[in-house]
Amino acid sequence: MKNTQGRQGTRSAQGTPYRRPQKDPVRILAFEALRAVGERDAYANLVLPGLLRAAEQDAAKKGRTFDRRDAALATELVYGTLRHQGTYDAVIAACVDRPLREVDPPVLDVLALGAHQLLGTRIPAHAAVSASVELARAVLGDGRARFVNAVLRRICAQDLDAWLAQVAPPYDEDPEEHLAVVHSHPRWVVSALWDALGGGRAGIEDLLAADNERPEVTLVARPGRSTPAGIAASLPPETTVPGRWSPYAVRLAEGGDPAAVPAVRDGDAGVQDEGSQLVAAALAAAPLDGPDARWLDGCAGPGGKAALLAALAADRGALLVAAEKQPHRARLVGRALHGNPGPYQVVVADGTRPVWRPGSFDRVLVDVPCTGLGALRRRPEARWRRRAEDVGGFAPLQRALLTEALTAVRPGGVVAYATCSPHLAETRAVVEDVTRSPHAPAADPVDARPLLPGVPALGDGPDVQLWPHLHGTDAMYLALLRRR
Repeated sequence: MKNTQGRQGTRSAQGTPYRRPQKDPVRILAFEALRAVGERDAYANLVLPGLLRAAEQDAAKKGRTFDRRDAALATELVYGTLRHQGTYDAVIAACVDRPLREVDPPVLDVLALGAHQLLGTRIPAHAAVSASVELARAVLGDGRARFVNAVLRRICAQDLDAWLAQVAPPYDEDPEEHLAVVHSHPRWVVSALWDALGGGRAGIEDLLAADNERPEVTLVARPGRSTPAGIAASLPPETTVPGRWSPYAVRLAEGGDPAAVPAVRDGDAGVQDEGSQLVAAALAAAPLDGPDARWLDGCAGPGGKAALLAALAADRGALLVAAEKQPHRARLVGRALHGNPGPYQVVVADGTRPVWRPGSFDRVLVDVPCTGLGALRRRPEARWRRRAEDVGGFAPLQRALLTEALTAVRPGGVVAYATCSPHLAETRAVVEDVTRSPHAPAADPVDARPLLPGVPALGDGPDVQLWPHLHGTDAMYLALLRRR
């Protein structure tokens, strides 16, 4: 029997010459990134840079180019597909004759990449289908490529609005499910964010839409080492924009590469969202009675807030102790603090089992582990990876860390409780439970709003919740407490 496939020059079962699939390095890279996220629970923002570097090196070896436009398209395909995965799954489900759980995950990844090109980009439909089918041939084989072709041809029969009208229930019948499908968030996340906002339809839709926007790259100029003006002066004027709220912030224009910034390469600046900068700045600005010589970051890894706090402490002659439970993350903290102009100490320590004596510090930060629902712009895959029950799993740790932080600070000192989640069970509920607990030192709330000058829409206080759609930051939460 004649071999009918697998080699250039052989013939198909229909007698036509077999053609090898065209391997598009951009789409193969995007597929590999999605597979890493799906198979290994990798984060796209960690795996993608390495894949981009490998693609560039591979192209150079073959005498080809893999330029910034290729990298930008690959990045858009990966992040766009992950952000809108829920919407695309609903559309794909309407175009196949079996439950999605019965479709192999690699096939779903190719279909989702194709759906994003058809419904979420300006790539012409014929080009999107053709490129996706070639990708399927290269990574899945000809048989499954025919399935991909059939599904994508059904998808391109309608635009996104028409598909949403078909696959999303009407808002009046089921508002949470409608928003979940239209804005591509799990239903439980929609419910949690809506509760945290406490507002009407406009607020929740604005927030969900902001979660699906590409976040700006924001730098922090570490005091005593660099300034926003100095960073801006080192770059072409059209590539930077001043920060909105933080006096230490510089925003890069779209496509700006932090690695190309001299201050970042030297460790005098870092990549840090303005919300995180504001948390550190507010703690440093909180009024104290008495000494101000010893500060603690009780959950310091990977070191972004610790580096800013250390620089602010150094300006006052204070020492920062940066504690991190995981040794590999403690090494990252040490790297971030290296070169700080004042004294600091990095210790491998569990904030719930402190190695320091009670009342040792004047200012304490605990940026506690959480679900990360406030950073869905940066880690879109987290929305599909988390479950509602995860919230309760973090609760004992969050309460223990805040209790020990209040124990670590001296009477009259200030503790900042921060978390990158707006979920009420991770924010106000934790603070209220600990401040009412007979097992925690007594503490009084400090109004954080005056310590964030110029920032609007901070609510009734005394705590602060930042929002992507209102402030352009991650949804950071901050509560300040003064130990009695």
